[in-house]
Amino acid sequence: MSDDNPHSSNGSANKSILNKIIQVFSSEPKNKDELVEVLLDAQDREVINPETKQMIEGVLEVSEMRVRDIMIPRSQMVTIDRNQNLDEFLPIILESGHSRFPVVNEDIDHVDGILLAKDLLAFGFNQQTEEKLSLQSIIRPAIIVPESKKVEPLLKEFRSNRYHMALVVDEYGGVSGVITIEDILEQIVGEIEDETDDDIEEDIKHLAGTVYLVRALTELEDFNEFFNCEFDENDADTIGGIVLHQFNHMPKKGEHITLDNFEFKVLASDSRRMQTLQVTVNKSHQINGKIND
Repeated sequence: MSDDNPHSSNGSANKSILNKIIQVFSSEPKNKDELVEVLLDAQDREVINPETKQMIEGVLEVSEMRVRDIMIPRSQMVTIDRNQNLDEFLPIILESGHSRFPVVNEDIDHVDGILLAKDLLAFGFNQQTEEKLSLQSIIRPAIIVPESKKVEPLLKEFRSNRYHMALVVDEYGGVSGVITIEDILEQIVGEIEDETDDDIEEDIKHLAGTVYLVRALTELEDFNEFFNCEFDENDADTIGGIVLHQFNHMPKKGEHITLDNFEFKVLASDSRRMQTLQVTVNKSHQINGKIND
């Protein structure tokens, strides 16, 4: 006897998936592998799309992570010394592209607080207000978390207390790194692009001094011409290809390497490709016939 209901096959498929989900949550023991299998089945049947599956898997991974697993290590932290004047720390802010900076006293293990770049706007950056500028008066309290803290409750604290950065300390109280709410969210939704990522209008953009923002996909020929250099165009088509070859692995955000007269720092990257590079040029290197002063 034929089935006259055109939706019967879809109904059976959905019921099958529902039964599997019920089995996962009703049987003992409940485990991640069983849930991932259901998600994969749901994707194959087009009940959920690949992006949704990836996000759910990201949530599952975050639930098992500790802060130490995703923190930015101390060697890659961008900090400001509380004794620096505006002329000294403003280039650091501009070159990094970050919005929050630990303010240290003597060394990185002594953090007085967190500077928000937006808090500097009130001073207008003129000579009169610069004399009145005191970092100690505008920095925010630093939030401290241990390396062993689970990431999931930290995300809840970030949201409920409305802060975005925390210092990470080891068992002896030394600063081992820093973690932001963006670092956690990227584990769930993937790389989050910001103003310094692929949204730049030019392939090569001057930031300040000898520091430039460069798309990783910038044609190597264009890079060589702009920076008056001679990276071998037989080795790669883009500057990102040259950098990737030297790393010999897919670098993460914050990793850096020096090639000839250039330091390349990865500002944006995911598991598949680099997106944006910060390029610092040696001061003695000539660009378009001019020496960088």
